[in-house]
Amino acid sequence: MPALYVMIPAALLLVGVAVYIFFWAVDSGQYDDLEGPAHSILFDDQDPRHQAAVHPDEHAADDQEPPPRA
Repeated sequence: MPALYVMIPAALLLVGVAVYIFFWAVDSGQYDDLEGPAHSILFDDQDPRHQAAVHPDEHAADDQEPPPRA
């Protein structure tokens, strides 16, 4: 029974903190746009330096070593 005197206020404090964090997240705009970030990964600009963007003809020219200097 004495444990309830500690556990009930601790539980109420924990619920209060969770409710405060939830309302802080809503007020700060965390839930404003739920679909935008999910779709933005599909439409990102391609990085020209990425290996998948290099054509096979250009990649073959990069593999050749330059002639040695004399």
